[in-house]
Amino acid sequence: MSAVGTPSHPLRVAIIGAGPAGFYAAEHLLKQPDLTVEVDLFDKLPTPFGLVRYGVAPDHPKIKNVTRIYEKTAKRPGFRFFGNVEFGKDVLLDDLRKHYHAVIFTTGAQVDRHLNIPGEDLDGSHSATEFVAWYNGHPEYRDLTFDLTRERVAIVGVGNVAVDVARILCRTPEELEKTDIADYALDALRKSRVKEVFMLGRRGPAQAAFTFPEAKELGEMPDADVYVPPEEAELDPLSKAELEAEGARDKLKKVALIQEWAHRPRTGKSRLLTIRFLVSPVEVHGDDTGHVSGVKLVRNELYKADDGRLRPRPTGVFEELPVELLFRSVGYRGVALPGVPFHDRWGVILNEAGRVIDPETHSPVTGLYAAGWIKRGPTGVIGTNKADAVETVEKLLEDVKAGRHWEPEEPTAEAAEQLVRTHQPDFVTFEDWKRLDALEIERGKAVGRPRVKFTSVEEMLEALRAGSEAPPA
Repeated sequence: MSAVGTPSHPLRVAIIGAGPAGFYAAEHLLKQPDLTVEVDLFDKLPTPFGLVRYGVAPDHPKIKNVTRIYEKTAKRPGFRFFGNVEFGKDVLLDDLRKHYHAVIFTTGAQVDRHLNIPGEDLDGSHSATEFVAWYNGHPEYRDLTFDLTRERVAIVGVGNVAVDVARILCRTPEELEKTDIADYALDALRKSRVKEVFMLGRRGPAQAAFTFPEAKELGEMPDADVYVPPEEAELDPLSKAELEAEGARDKLKKVALIQEWAHRPRTGKSRLLTIRFLVSPVEVHGDDTGHVSGVKLVRNELYKADDGRLRPRPTGVFEELPVELLFRSVGYRGVALPGVPFHDRWGVILNEAGRVIDPETHSPVTGLYAAGWIKRGPTGVIGTNKADAVETVEKLLEDVKAGRHWEPEEPTAEAAEQLVRTHQPDFVTFEDWKRLDALEIERGKAVGRPRVKFTSVEEMLEALRAGSEAPPA
């Protein structure tokens, strides 16, 4: 048999997860000048692009332009997309061994971390992950309900996701109508009675995880004022010393902006966003019906930990914040996959530089790789996944060159497609997706919006069936 990676014996790689990391991994594999490579990219949803479609805020359309790069990858010879095909259900690890030399897992950080405080599970207490997926039209979250008749909302966390949630709650219907937000979410937000939104950060302004551009946008909303309590905008001595030592321009600009908000007068806008620092929720309180009625906060102070980082600790000073809705946005974690070593505490696939590691032998598991957030945790921006995916693919190529790869029984594109057809006949190709994409844009034009998304799998499949049954023009 000829060497793997030749025209007669292509290197065949399955990638599980069609978000940014999956596409960047596919791109790097298919760009190899001296190798013939075939990549099959699987996703459990019929639609590609992962968090670009279901995580990026609808009022940030420019960020979504990155999909043009992924579309170029999809046009490369050797690329195929199998949407609506779930790993662990429609295809198993043993199935992939029969048709591929390796598999890369790029399934992301799909669930949120919990606060682990009393009352967290009361009605009206939600994860930001669920809310973001809901307003972005994710099929698995479209049927959730959020009681937007409530007037006071708390968001625990001050990262970019928390900022997205705050911004969507504070936008006017007229602003949201210009986006691709899910139509049912747009209807619900049109009726929203939210008046006050609180973002709660456990550390100080210098440690706020949101970026300067995200922060600047908060202060420019047409119908929402932004406020920070003056005493919480001031830096403690440790933060001041750290900031001066770092001299990070963006962080200095961000702190200056926060401190400006502390002295910005109200302008009579209909909503108020208050950003709090050095507070942590310790208990969520409920009313007689079991619905959120408030959150108990403890004031924090910062100290320098053994690792040199500034960390918060409670002071024993408490306050009650009356709110009727609560969103937690305190981090995200991956989900374990059948047959793949997983580090539960870290919430990632156990790996070294992308090579999946056996927890008992501490040696690489032949044929298994990881990239993106399921590899390193939920850090960085969309573009960060490119270097991350390249690192993983380089390790895979090193192993292939050394002969460390699976020896599939039927290493052909035809055999792999037959496997998929047998287990999931309703799989979606990239050509199918392009048809759905065109239909969504067409639906949007009819109502003056960039697109109106299909938000259920059956709705997508029905649209494709209707298109395939239409008579030729």
